[in-house]
Amino acid sequence: MEICFLGTGTSQGVPMIGCECETCRSANPKNKRGRTSIHVKAGGYGLQVDAAPEFRLQCIENDIDRIDWVVLTHGHADHIAGMDDLRRFVDFRQGEGLPVYGSRPTLERLRQMYPYAVRDRPEFPGYPAFVPHAVRAPQTLEFPWGTLHTTNLPHGRFEVLGLVFTERESGKKFTYYTDCKTVKASQRALAAGSDVVVLDGLRDRPHPTHMTIGEAVDVAASIGAAQTYLIHMAHLVEHDRVDRGLPSGVNLAYDGLRLVL
Repeated sequence: MEICFLGTGTSQGVPMIGCECETCRSANPKNKRGRTSIHVKAGGYGLQVDAAPEFRLQCIENDIDRIDWVVLTHGHADHIAGMDDLRRFVDFRQGEGLPVYGSRPTLERLRQMYPYAVRDRPEFPGYPAFVPHAVRAPQTLEFPWGTLHTTNLPHGRFEVLGLVFTERESGKKFTYYTDCKTVKASQRALAAGSDVVVLDGLRDRPHPTHMTIGEAVDVAASIGAAQTYLIHMAHLVEHDRVDRGLPSGVNLAYDGLRLVL
């Protein structure tokens, strides 16, 4: 299994428009954060989790050239505003629509934003086409590459799909919990045994809909994975300084980070 972090920033991105803070003015490439999404390769297939506004550029920068399924964690703009750029991957499938998995509210948001694209095949050559598949978490989804376990994480007034990937061939397990305020004991148990865990860790100060870095560190300790990465960092987080202060086995992710499990 291979994971590529296409983006690790908040809905405003880093640097933020018109901001002169230390992180936003930094020359360190790890402080340049597009909106959060990941690409997973498993069993020879490609799975895209969310499509940020920078999705086209993220694909080019990270050599993403195959997507077989799309999984949407939730319907916020910073996670689905790049969906139209999936049209190129529909071209690669000879016009066969891309299967898109998400909760019913997320798929409804998809239909509202892309009414021209929710169909089995594109209306015209070169257009996108999305075939929706509703997920009723907690639900286990079977794919040719292995198993995807889903769970509902709280994100303010919304719920976000937490994802646990298990690759059949290798037995590797990967947990992805983005955009969440808490992780329940049952969800920590679901993640137990993961080779890598990824957790929402917005900043030091409390936030009503995201975990702080401290809260994420506590969740990481209770799950007990050998390696945990934090994502969705605000511009208040200067990568290298904050990363140095984290416990062993916990690190900040950064755009372009690749993991091979």
